[in-house]
Amino acid sequence: MIKRIVLIVLDSVGVGELPDARDFGDEGSNTLANTAKAVGGLYLPNLKKLGLGNIIPIDGVAPEKEPTGCYGKSAEISRGKDTTTGHWEMMGIISKDPFPTYPNGFPSQVIDAFEKAIGRRVLGNTVASGTEIIKKYGLEHMKTGMPIVYTSADSVFQIAAHEDVIPVEELYRICQIARNLLTGKHAVGRVIARPFIGTSPENFKRTDRRKDFSLSPPHKTVLDMAKEKGLEVLGIGKIKDIFNAQGLTDSIHTANNEEGMREIVYHARRNFEGILFANLGDFDTLYGHRNNAIGYKNALEAFDRSVPEIIESINPDDLLIITADHGCDPTTESTDHSREYTPILAYSKDNSFTGGKNLGIRKTFADIGATISELLRLGRLPVGESFAGEIFMRGDNSNEK
Repeated sequence: MIKRIVLIVLDSVGVGELPDARDFGDEGSNTLANTAKAVGGLYLPNLKKLGLGNIIPIDGVAPEKEPTGCYGKSAEISRGKDTTTGHWEMMGIISKDPFPTYPNGFPSQVIDAFEKAIGRRVLGNTVASGTEIIKKYGLEHMKTGMPIVYTSADSVFQIAAHEDVIPVEELYRICQIARNLLTGKHAVGRVIARPFIGTSPENFKRTDRRKDFSLSPPHKTVLDMAKEKGLEVLGIGKIKDIFNAQGLTDSIHTANNEEGMREIVYHARRNFEGILFANLGDFDTLYGHRNNAIGYKNALEAFDRSVPEIIESINPDDLLIITADHGCDPTTESTDHSREYTPILAYSKDNSFTGGKNLGIRKTFADIGATISELLRLGRLPVGESFAGEIFMRGDNSNEK
């Protein structure tokens, strides 16, 4: 009987363009395969053993003859390619309308209302990389105290401020003001506080005190269902931000992938029933958005090295699922997310688990949520098709044992 799900999202590790990628300007994107090709191959022996190379051709990661895990890939049916829509869909919410984006910056009605509410003018109001915009406006911000507002191809309203100019708690306060203002047609997915430090453009550096102010999911997710049943629902990384804490019983903030992997292992070794839901974001933030294929390779190989310890830490009544939320191909001209399939690797030590199964192409990320719901006996999701019966010898997941 499965009592706990360990769900790890490798943020942006897509495995090839979706059929509608053209609509998003993402033809040819394949984050994992293109990265492997660009760097002369990847060394991922532990993910290979689980079946990663059986999902798509990947330089350096050959198909496994007898994978220990089950493998497949999943399509996204929500209209978007961002963090929020990807994670929400996994947990049972299909976003029919994309969150608003602002390729030309925010309209005057938004900026004017925000400036009036916080009593300060702002700098920027443009689409920009988070590291580049603080280089461009950081000194002026330090002289004037005006916060730096910017966005990206994602549905985000980001506010950067030097920690010595606008203290972090004050930055959080004005971000909450922005969140309260951005409703209706301007209801962006996330408002993000981006504190930084340093004395000049050459050494400005963003700190790990980033904070996201997200929309709450519009209705119950798998996380809510688990919490209502009295199970523990732990978010690691930015899971709390993505779901606005809804459905979680606890959360752990992490500064980077390394911390995230340590927290996964530590909490997997604890004795609890429920869901451990982790996001490892460095793939996306540090390497995908910065078109750094070498950095992406190194991050993938670092995660692969952690896989044996993660597997050692899980219990016989756990199911481990490794997936992603979208793509962010570091080899394309774009620095934005890409509309891609995402990988699914599933593994359990349960005696009824049948490794080596090809799960095929899942129609929606919500198949993951449907699987979790079935295994933890949470009730049926209105969307998604469980693959529990495909990976365990009995569809009831050996609950009769």
